[in-house]
Amino acid sequence: MYQTPIRLESVEQIKKFVNTVAVYDCDFDLESGRYVIDAKSIMGIFSLDLSHPTSLIIHSNDEEEIAKIREDLAEFIG
Repeated sequence: MYQTPIRLESVEQIKKFVNTVAVYDCDFDLESGRYVIDAKSIMGIFSLDLSHPTSLIIHSNDEEEIAKIREDLAEFIG
């Protein structure tokens, strides 16, 4: 498992983010406060208050896969 802060600031960014994580077989969650949603669900993401700090949780133990995911999501991490 890997966890990192993430920024999603526009509808276009959310669409791009969901399309990026959708190609991977592992599970992804977004955590904001006490809410945790499936990061592959665009409707779930729209239900979050993205003005609060949000964390991406990647459910994988494969270090190579996590490195590739981090590279693909670099524009959102931070």
